[in-house]
Amino acid sequence: MTLYSRVRPLAFKLPAETAHVLGKRALQAVQSTWPTQAALASNYRYAHPALETELFGCRFSNPVGVAAGFDKNAEVTHALEALGFGFVEIGTVTPYPQSGNDRPRLFRLQEDEAMINRMGFNGDGMEQVRDRLERDGPPQIPLGVNVGKMNSSSEREAVEDYRRVFVRLSPFADYVVVNVSCPNTPDEFDEASPDHLRTVFETLEAENDDDVPILVKIGPDSPEESMLDLVDIVEECDLDGIVATNTTTSREDLESPRGEEWGGLSGDPLQERSTAVIRTLARHTDDDLPIVGVGGVDSARSAYEKIRAGASLVQLYTGFVYGGPGTAKRINHGLVELLERDGFSSVEDAVGADLE
Repeated sequence: MTLYSRVRPLAFKLPAETAHVLGKRALQAVQSTWPTQAALASNYRYAHPALETELFGCRFSNPVGVAAGFDKNAEVTHALEALGFGFVEIGTVTPYPQSGNDRPRLFRLQEDEAMINRMGFNGDGMEQVRDRLERDGPPQIPLGVNVGKMNSSSEREAVEDYRRVFVRLSPFADYVVVNVSCPNTPDEFDEASPDHLRTVFETLEAENDDDVPILVKIGPDSPEESMLDLVDIVEECDLDGIVATNTTTSREDLESPRGEEWGGLSGDPLQERSTAVIRTLARHTDDDLPIVGVGGVDSARSAYEKIRAGASLVQLYTGFVYGGPGTAKRINHGLVELLERDGFSSVEDAVGADLE
């Protein structure tokens, strides 16, 4: 029995957001000194040549990363590196501080190994995040920055929001993700309309003197035709990849009484749908557009399914909450076993294997 398996029942008695804050404080304490960081890394990092991959001009020591939402304000990137994750995506970061939706806004669905969140882009804003990155430095693993708009912004103002955050934080980023698919923010306009997306992407490219890779995060609930139309726009605007997928508003086959809470559902119930979206996207692009797979990743098996469906990297949040600090090590160790079982010499060789 691990320490986390003993602590988790106590943590789960607390409101989900309170437990999340306390967990991050513990990680901040651990990363505050070199000896505690080193001790964490010695226990939780797992390295193997088969896990290494090159993408977006970066070397990833392993394909398992932390999704946006866990460390919105870049407070624990170094601790997450020590826990063995191959990359971290901070955000969603908005131009100014934003309180988000009213509490409670984060719920565990333990019977379903899932969570529902309606956070609403709460965060410290880009200046505090920039100050923190300047003071602490980015981690030694690839860092993604997920950028968003203010909840009160009009369509025109939203484009400027994305531009401001991009300009301020892209110098620290190994890649930037435009989040236009969050189900927990006000529907002031259609964020996924082709004209709006083209304007956003063209605006960011005009500011992208350093050629920072730009990706877009898509949701799982759109009809396939709309999804593929978005991919065509991504290719037309020469973006560098897609993050698939965001949380879902679907509530099919849930057992938890919390299932009726509104917001975005993540975790195990999203696993099959997000993998199906990845497979569709990869086939539509002939497996030429890098995909970061997210949604229900909680084991080597679920990560491997997304890789074989066409994802070059995978991310998790809910799986980390349920699995604890050993999650990355456990998944990466299991991935090596699965790769060896199937005769692949590396993760890169397995990407899209099920498309053939």
